[in-house]
Amino acid sequence: MATLKDISRKMGLSVTQVSRALNGYSDVNEETRRRVMEVAKSMKYQPNLTARKLVSGRSGMVGFVMTRYPRLSSDGFLLEMVAGLSSQFSSRGMQFVLHIAQEGDEVIDVYQKLIDGGALDGFVIVEPADEDVRIGYLTERDVPFVVHGRTSAAPNYPFFDIDNHGVAYRATAHLVKQGHTHIALINGLEHYSFARDRLAGYRAALSETGLPFQPDLVRHGRMEEALGLVSTVQLLSEGGRRPSAFVCGNVLIAKGVYKAAEALGLSIPRDVSIIAHDDVLPDISLPVFRPELTVTRSALSESWSPLADFLAGAIEGKPLEDLQRVAEVEFVEGDSVGSVPG
Repeated sequence: MATLKDISRKMGLSVTQVSRALNGYSDVNEETRRRVMEVAKSMKYQPNLTARKLVSGRSGMVGFVMTRYPRLSSDGFLLEMVAGLSSQFSSRGMQFVLHIAQEGDEVIDVYQKLIDGGALDGFVIVEPADEDVRIGYLTERDVPFVVHGRTSAAPNYPFFDIDNHGVAYRATAHLVKQGHTHIALINGLEHYSFARDRLAGYRAALSETGLPFQPDLVRHGRMEEALGLVSTVQLLSEGGRRPSAFVCGNVLIAKGVYKAAEALGLSIPRDVSIIAHDDVLPDISLPVFRPELTVTRSALSESWSPLADFLAGAIEGKPLEDLQRVAEVEFVEGDSVGSVPG
C-alpha cells in the first residue's frame, strides 16, 4: 500500500506538502491539490485515519444526519445534496459520512453520540427551521458546522443560502405588473426558514403596490406535486374571488397546478398565470411544461462547493465573515404568465 513518502518521491514534493494537500488545507493551491489527489488515487493510497487524528487532531471526516429515510419520489433535493457534497468533500481530501437516524431517535441524541465518538470534524445542516435545535446544540458544543440556508438575516454561523425573500418578491411583483391582484402562494412547510423568507417576500411585493395580504390565498406543505394539485383545486373551487395567478415553491408544485388547471378546463396563461422556483435538479425527472414555465432559478449544484469550502474553513478556524454567502437568483421568463383575465 502506498504511503505519503511514496507520493512525495513520485511528485517531488515534501511529505508535509502532500499531507496538507490530502487533508484539504487552504494554503495548498487547487492545482497542486488536484495533482496530489490524482497521484494518490493512481497509487491506491488509503489514509490512516487514526494516524491523521493523532497528528492533526482531525479525522478528515464530516457528517450529515438525515432524520428520515429518503423517498426517491419526493426527496430529490436530499439525494442530490448527498451526491454533490460527497463529491466536493472528496475533491478536498475529506470524507463525507451520511448517517440516517432511526425512526423515533431524538435528533440531539444522534448528534451527541456522533460527536462523543470523536470521528467527525464537523457537520452539514440542511432545511434549517426557526429555533433549530441542531444549530443550538452544535454551537453549544463548539463543533464546526455549515448550514444550507439560515435562520435569521445575520446568523452567527457559516452558511450558504439563496435570496429566498427575493425569489417570492420578484415572482409576485412580476405578476402584479401584469395586473393580477389575487395571487396565491403555494409554499413549503411553514416552520422552515426558506418558506418564512418567501412568505415575507410575497407579502412585501403586495404591500409595496398597495395590495392587501390575503391569508386564505396561502398554502403550506411538503413541496410535492400533490400539494400543487390539491391546493389549486381548493383555491379555484372555494367561494369568493378566485386567484388569477400562482407563485409556486418549486417546479413539482407547479406541475400539480398545471394538472389542476387542465382538469378544471382552464387555459394557461389565458385563465391563470403561474411562476415557480426552479432548483435545476439534473437527476430528477422534471416535467416538461406546455406552455413553458416562467421561473426564478438557482441550481442546487452551485451550493455544494461553497458549503464544502465553508465547513473546511470553519474547521480551520477561518473568520466567520469569510464563511457566509447569499446568492442571487435569476428570473427566466417563459410563456406561463399573461395579463389578468377580463
